Amino acid sequence: MKIAFVGKGGSGKTTLSSLFIRHLAATGVPVVAVDADINQHLGAALGLDEDEAAALPAMGERLPLIKDCLRGSNPRITSAETMIKTTPPGEGSRLLRVQEDNPVYDACAHPVRLDGGAVRLMVTGPFTDADLGVACYHSKTGAVELYLNHLVDGRDEYVVVDMTAGSDSFASGLFTRFDITFLVAEPTRKGVSVYRQYRQYARDFGVVLRVVGNKVQGQDDIDFLRAEVGDDLLLAVGHSDWVRSMEKGRPLRFDLLEDANRSALRALQVAADATYELRDWAHYTRQMVHFHLKNATSWGNERTGVDLAAQVDPGFVLDEDVAAAV
Repeated sequence: MKIAFVGKGGSGKTTLSSLFIRHLAATGVPVVAVDADINQHLGAALGLDEDEAAALPAMGERLPLIKDCLRGSNPRITSAETMIKTTPPGEGSRLLRVQEDNPVYDACAHPVRLDGGAVRLMVTGPFTDADLGVACYHSKTGAVELYLNHLVDGRDEYVVVDMTAGSDSFASGLFTRFDITFLVAEPTRKGVSVYRQYRQYARDFGVVLRVVGNKVQGQDDIDFLRAEVGDDLLLAVGHSDWVRSMEKGRPLRFDLLEDANRSALRALQVAADATYELRDWAHYTRQMVHFHLKNATSWGNERTGVDLAAQVDPGFVLDEDVAAAV
């Protein structure tokens, strides 16, 4: 399953995504964790120290390698230079699996050992001084979009992406690349403002959106969230001594996490797993093509000097059967 955590800055989405990743790892399932936030904190939330987190290989700095790997022998893509963040796969493209070894993981994935298991962690890389005034952060998250466009994940395989804060992901097709999106919201007017932005876009594109209330202190907070988001509210979580200890750099064993919070993480997994039966690979592929053509006409053709519409393979549908045949 491909799962996104979104929310406004400070909502706790990185903390909750890291807890969910720890939960999945403890159950023994394969997990790829991706930090696609402009503020790179997922590594630290998973227990890496500052030096380890700073030394993680950045996907944004390895775009040429990623593109060259993913285009494979696809005759519609003449070079890595003509690929953009939305380029869809076609006949001959290199497709990726969650559990395999491949050049993208070799270059970009860092193994992180957690209680009871391990995950692959990939990061887009931080926004640096060299980027100021000359680049936008979507040039880095484009590496994540290409990865997801070429990924064939199956049942009981998980890719968890900690997204950039706010509604920035709508600047590309990245928000449609997930089976389910968990929107983390505090019980305040500002806390639910991102939900209002996401809600309409999500419905327009068939995105499954569920709200996770965070920093909830009582029934009044739950009632407020229910009034604001209705049936999209999946669950709510409150204070955690385990999380407070982790944030102080004194991590406890994960099995000591409070029972209520462990139950909440299990509920997140149940909600994610339920979307597997809703998968429509043809629709997923059409969305890739839709956003690729939009990007091609708005800036991609001019940037690359080629007609990027020619990259679309009209008979290709990304799914588990085509991956098995590769």
